[in-house]
Amino acid sequence: MSALAQILSLFASTANAHSGSERSTAMQAHLLFVGGLAPAELNHHHHFSKRRFSCPITVFSRREAPAGFRQPFRINNRTDASSGVTQYRICMATSPSHDELVSSMTGGMVREHSPFVATTNLRPDGRPAAALRTELRAINNLANAWTCLLSLAMPVTLIGIALWLNHWLVTLLIVCLMGFVQNRMFILHHEGAHRLLFSNRKFNDLIGITIFGWLSFGTGTHAYRRAHVNHHRDEFGDKEPDFLLYALYPITGSSMRRKFRRDISGVSGYRILRPRLVGITRKRFWRNSLRFYLGQLFILLLFMVAGNPLAYFYLWLLPFMTVYQVVNRLRAIAEHGGMTRSNDRRKTTHHIQQGILARLFLVPLSVGHHLAHHVDSGVPFRNLPRLTRLLEEDGYITDANTWPNYRSLWRALATKAEA
Repeated sequence: MSALAQILSLFASTANAHSGSERSTAMQAHLLFVGGLAPAELNHHHHFSKRRFSCPITVFSRREAPAGFRQPFRINNRTDASSGVTQYRICMATSPSHDELVSSMTGGMVREHSPFVATTNLRPDGRPAAALRTELRAINNLANAWTCLLSLAMPVTLIGIALWLNHWLVTLLIVCLMGFVQNRMFILHHEGAHRLLFSNRKFNDLIGITIFGWLSFGTGTHAYRRAHVNHHRDEFGDKEPDFLLYALYPITGSSMRRKFRRDISGVSGYRILRPRLVGITRKRFWRNSLRFYLGQLFILLLFMVAGNPLAYFYLWLLPFMTVYQVVNRLRAIAEHGGMTRSNDRRKTTHHIQQGILARLFLVPLSVGHHLAHHVDSGVPFRNLPRLTRLLEEDGYITDANTWPNYRSLWRALATKAEA
């Protein structure tokens, strides 16, 4: 075991021993090495550290550390003269509270705006008034059924074209398009997790949770729903599952480029799938891992029926590992990147004007109306454009908190000066 691995192992055992204490919040988030460790070495051992913790952590080098996290602990080492063995001891500093994490790591992209006064249509928090809310929450089962069928037909059609033409240029194009199709299927999985795909709960869960959950490389279970509830209940709260995905913005241009290099090279995809790959051997995780494998086995069998099982890897797995990861990050940081914890959803969620290309590829099925979705997460995707118009007309959404397009927001998210 390397010296750094020994340090991580010791820190993991210390952190897990205190996981039930008042200081456990800090254990979720930040491991900052203050020694002369190279960033490449930190990145190499990032997964080792995550694997040893009961909750996720992030490894920062001194240069990348956010303000307020320069020295959360120190590392002492002592070499035994007789054996030559170096022992590492981590001395923990006082753990910051979650409020301190929020104040130091979030809010860099929040725009100031005037308090909202309730109108005939909207409550003070932007939610629709009672009668209008009932109308907006109606689910169009027939239209959603057609949407699901069309979304299932898309990958079948693209894969069929690739196998039929059997040309490398066509295959490359299909790989790119499949990443966007997988994004669309995840959005339908998200809609199912909110129980807004079909009014019949069992049918909603069969289509939205099981089928589209499998198709978006999930477990086909309610695990995503349970985590996502915490995201809506308290964005950037202490149970926010994606805190680190949205925190620390704006970042430098070089940092943003590193993120996308990890996405397009498959590193991010591997990090997502790895818990399932190793979880099958662990009692706590084997059931969900088994469901994940069953879902992917089902998809592989479909490729076998089509006569080309190898195509599963380059027409299904490869797009997810590369193109989808880029699309997912672009969409996710445009939803909450750099925002902060607040009861005012205008401070937790971005609002962006959407062009036709964005609606077709990046944010289909009205998922780009994300502020409206967080104002009232019980409104189905078909009615989100209408809710957005109401929010704009009644003054909840103004020019002051509206981005003209996605490119302008992405650029703003990478405006931090290089060190």
